[in-house]
Amino acid sequence: MTVLDASAVLALIHNEPGHDLVAAQIDGAVLGAANLAEVVGKLIDADVDIRRVRELLQAAGVHVEPVSAADAELAGALRGIHGGRELSLGDRCCLALTVRTEPPEVLTADRGWTELDLPLRVQLIR
Repeated sequence: MTVLDASAVLALIHNEPGHDLVAAQIDGAVLGAANLAEVVGKLIDADVDIRRVRELLQAAGVHVEPVSAADAELAGALRGIHGGRELSLGDRCCLALTVRTEPPEVLTADRGWTELDLPLRVQLIR
C-alpha cells in the first residue's frame, strides 16, 4: 500500500502537476492522521471548505492511519539522521508511517526525501 504525503493529497485537491499520478494510486492508499491535519490546515489557509475532506478521502479509498507510539518515537529519532533537521514533524510522521507499511512506499512532491537514507521507496509526483 502506498502512503500519501500531504503534498500529494494537496496536489490532487488543487489539480496541481502530479495530480494524475496521485489519482492513479489513491485507491487503497494510506494517509497518516498527522498529514490529514496538515492537509486540513493548508486548505483552511487557502479558504477552502473542509467539511467534506475526510468523507471524500474515504470515498476515494484512502485509509487514515493514526500515529502510533512507535511512529512518534521514530519521527522524533529522524531528526538525528542526515537531513533530518530540515524535515517538519508532519514529514517525519509520514516517513515513520511509511517505514511500517508493506511495501514501504510514499508518494510526495518533496524531492529532498529521495536523499534520505531510509528503508523505503520515495515516489515523486513531479
